[in-house]
Amino acid sequence: MNNHYKSRRRGWRRSWSFVAATTGATIGLGNLWKFSYLAGENGGAAFVLAYLICIVVVAMPVMIAEVVLGSRGRSNPVSTMQDVSLEAGASSSWQLIGWLGCIAGLLVLSYYSVIAGWSFAYVGKLLGGEFVAASAQLSGDMFNNLLAAPALLMQWQAFFLLSILLVVALGVRKGISVAARLLIPLLLVMLIALAIYSSQVGDFKAAAEFLFQPDFSALNQQALLDALGHAFFTLSIGVGAMMAYGAYVPDQRSITGMVSTVVLMDTLVSVLAGLAIFPLVFSLNMAPAMGPGLMFVAMPYGFGNMIYGNYFGALFFVMVSLAAITSGVALLEPATVWLAQQFRWWRPVAAVVMVLVVWLLGLATIFSFNIWQDIDLFGMSVFSFLDFVTANLMLPVGGFLTAIFVGWVMRKEVLRDELYVESRQIFSLWHWLLRYIAAPGVLVVFLWSLSPWLKNLFIE
Repeated sequence: MNNHYKSRRRGWRRSWSFVAATTGATIGLGNLWKFSYLAGENGGAAFVLAYLICIVVVAMPVMIAEVVLGSRGRSNPVSTMQDVSLEAGASSSWQLIGWLGCIAGLLVLSYYSVIAGWSFAYVGKLLGGEFVAASAQLSGDMFNNLLAAPALLMQWQAFFLLSILLVVALGVRKGISVAARLLIPLLLVMLIALAIYSSQVGDFKAAAEFLFQPDFSALNQQALLDALGHAFFTLSIGVGAMMAYGAYVPDQRSITGMVSTVVLMDTLVSVLAGLAIFPLVFSLNMAPAMGPGLMFVAMPYGFGNMIYGNYFGALFFVMVSLAAITSGVALLEPATVWLAQQFRWWRPVAAVVMVLVVWLLGLATIFSFNIWQDIDLFGMSVFSFLDFVTANLMLPVGGFLTAIFVGWVMRKEVLRDELYVESRQIFSLWHWLLRYIAAPGVLVVFLWSLSPWLKNLFIE
């Protein structure tokens, strides 16, 4: 291994620090908000099964590849790709992967921070008893009123961004690692408690059937696309986070083993979130296919009409807020560390600059719900367009390029050196999946996602 790499400082000393931080990066609104509403829109169990397959055979091999790149480069995503490309004797153009990750991370965080702000706002609403005995109509009206107030949305977005700024500014060990080790166990305890509460007061049987008894007639092109897109979204693939965190991997640890633990915990949280949300939805005869409003309309209404629901509802949104912080930190980290290293800036200053950029970008999402709500971008609102471009285009492109570079350009002996203790069988399986399943699968679904958009563009 080149001395250039050996000289780079390791970030975490223990495997648990990496696992906790990376789990925090993957657990967030993708698990607690997006997974539930996508499952609701796409028929439940059939979507869940498709999502799990996408996780195992496509997303997880690419996630391991991203961590391997970070571990090899020991720097920000852009510099990492410059260095590993040089080592592989490949074109410096491969640094596009690093640039794409940093930019995608900032774009995702721009609308992610707005949605996270909603969860912060709802903690106070539930504690204040605003949803006690509320009707479904009132719950919907309160959500619409929040969306119609851009100044209020900006305040909550800023509050969320300040919280992740504090963590990122403190650095890898004092900020990211400490926050993850404290928050992840707390999140799991909260989620288990809420799932138990929901099973007692809601319709657990209907929720279990919806999530675990697949109806394959519900699977269609859009459901499969959503499943793969969400697999990338929830594992923070293609946004530079895994490469950035991979730079801090402890020496002589099994990357595959650590990543498998992270994926298992991430999937468990998604399923537990479904078991916490859908019993309330079905017990009050609400439709699960409510789209993005599921968490912010159905859940407050459900909690408001259950015993002690205002307290458990507030706990639910505290949990959502904390999960949003851990994944928001991961989205901010790649661009922050690039800015700090590229211009030799003090890390807190770099974090402040990137937070300001994200806040300004987030105004587009905020305004899309009110003063820009009539703007149409290829048949989508500004928010929907950003979500589509990042989740269905940028993340898969980044994942595809990563799979090609690691699977076909990097030398196998280099990959074995980074993966450390993997058996020949595990290494061969991962490498084969990366080359022949993950890369083609991402490409096919990416082109599939473009086809209706191009068709509409042609017709118009």
